[in-house]
Amino acid sequence: MPPEPTPTPVRRAVSPLDHRIEAATGHDIDTLWAYRDRGVLDETHAHLVDRHRELAKAQVGVVFYLKLLNRLSSGEFDVDDALFTRIDRTVDQLEEATDTRDAAARTVNAALNSIESAGAPASAQGPSPLSTDDQAALLSIAGGAKVHAHLLTSRMSVPTSSGTRIPYAHLQQLEAAGLVSRDLSHPAESGQPLALTDTGRAALIRARNSRPSATPPPRPGTWPTTPTRPHR
Repeated sequence: MPPEPTPTPVRRAVSPLDHRIEAATGHDIDTLWAYRDRGVLDETHAHLVDRHRELAKAQVGVVFYLKLLNRLSSGEFDVDDALFTRIDRTVDQLEEATDTRDAAARTVNAALNSIESAGAPASAQGPSPLSTDDQAALLSIAGGAKVHAHLLTSRMSVPTSSGTRIPYAHLQQLEAAGLVSRDLSHPAESGQPLALTDTGRAALIRARNSRPSATPPPRPGTWPTTPTRPHR
């Protein structure tokens, strides 16, 4: 009987919690994994991604042993004591992999609950208004900006087309809020283009529309004032 195959590493496995994770963070799973690799996530979100990676790895094990069990029962091998022994061993391995997967899912669920709980009050109160610095940064990014990593020091910088520079820590805050996204298909050493997300564009429009009018409305009970024309 041929030797048992070994599990093939997979980038990530889809879990029932993926949709909740994406809704709670505002990013898809692949983007979150990429952000974790580049160290741009805060501690809470980094913890969630680490737990999700463990869940993905555990899910790969479950799928592997399921496929192996299907193969063993497909009629490909002679029905003998060796096959029964192998099936029994695979069932035990599948049960162990399932227990590992379920335990990993519980840790992901716990990490996700803390993020959802932290975001609930903000969602109930509506989107937070943008600060003046946030508005300026979003306007600069809308005009063109990239994230650059220094070739020697790996220090990150965010130059813009307008000639200003956005502090990298400020960019991380905007990304965590779901206002800005970067094109990770480009290496940071050559520059990763930045763009406003739909959420970022909507927030910027709200901020600009909420600016006070240059001419205040007339007080109740008074006639509107009109500019005085100079005498000729």
